[in-house]
Amino acid sequence: MTAAHVLEAARAHGLMIATAESCTGGMVAAALTDIAGSSDVFERGFVTYSNAAKQDMLSVHTETLAQFGAVSEEVAREMAQGALAHSAAQLAISITGIAGPGGSEFKPEGRVCFGLARAGHATQSETQEFGPRGRDWVRKAARDHALFMLLSALS
Repeated sequence: MTAAHVLEAARAHGLMIATAESCTGGMVAAALTDIAGSSDVFERGFVTYSNAAKQDMLSVHTETLAQFGAVSEEVAREMAQGALAHSAAQLAISITGIAGPGGSEFKPEGRVCFGLARAGHATQSETQEFGPRGRDWVRKAARDHALFMLLSALS
């Protein structure tokens, strides 16, 4: 199970984790906290579904949202950095995307952007195109990819 491996690796490194989630609505935080004893490494989770929540809770800049849109690597980076800044964690993952249905020619259904911030390291971001495979599938795939990114950062 990936979530258990993430928790074990975070313990081994003495790091606390925070999550900043939009389209997954807290699924990464739930996967981590489903495991007993996770409180020693899981610090907190932010569910910032609206742009206002991203701004209020994570200090995402209005200009970034206006220029790039909520589903962008730029916003994902600011979300991850905001999760670090507004928590006692040293490692944060963020997710923002279009789970569907819907999307547009420029931002299709299934596009999900991720940010990974770690104290003392450069913030990383990436985009995954999961495709129009349905809301539930995209959200689960985004959750699993975020857990993989956390595990990779701890390896």
